[in-house]
Amino acid sequence: MNENLVVLITGTRKGIGRYLAEYYVEQGYFVIGCSRQEIDYQAKNYLHFCLDISDEIAVKKMFLEIKKIYKRLDCLINNAGIASMNHCLLTPINTVENVLRTNVVGSFLLSREAAKLMQKNRWGRIVNFATVATPLKLEGEAIYAASKSAIISLSQIMARELAEYNITVNTIGPTPIQTDLIRAISSEKIEQLIQRQAIHRLGNFEDVSNVIDFFIQPKSNFITGQTIFLGGVS
Repeated sequence: MNENLVVLITGTRKGIGRYLAEYYVEQGYFVIGCSRQEIDYQAKNYLHFCLDISDEIAVKKMFLEIKKIYKRLDCLINNAGIASMNHCLLTPINTVENVLRTNVVGSFLLSREAAKLMQKNRWGRIVNFATVATPLKLEGEAIYAASKSAIISLSQIMARELAEYNITVNTIGPTPIQTDLIRAISSEKIEQLIQRQAIHRLGNFEDVSNVIDFFIQPKSNFITGQTIFLGGVS
């Protein structure tokens, strides 16, 4: 990996995002993270912003700072997201709006602004997050799965629109990982989900970083518009 690369990761306060921030710092990247709340850790070559990724004004302000400090952005990892684990008949409209605003609007805004900065150097990598809840058609996750289905379509179309600038756009679809996102789900339901995978185990952080490493490496310049679901889900 090129140690001079600058990577922006959303949702780095905890869970997968925090792991990725620490992982890419260790790899020698200049890492920028963001979250709605303050973080409780520090790392060398790590810069943090507090903002709502669906707030266009705040997002544009962050990118102005990134441009001023680093003069470039090489990779964007759109990790931030929220889930809703409710039957469709029990899902209030404010939950629907919050999920779509964070997962879809937020990912679009970050991708759009990142691509503008990447365009100047005619090189970039964007990695978005989907979920196996979409192909598995998981009951109780209608809005969450729908929002991530939108991310797959968004990624596929942006991949075509940005290809001329040597910017690739790909998507990773993790299986359940031990984070706050699945804490409210019963162990019985998690086990049922695992049994629907080809590989019957929970995912882990290393599974995620392995796929992202593949997407962002320079040799993957011919890989774009693709989605890799973990655990053998298709």
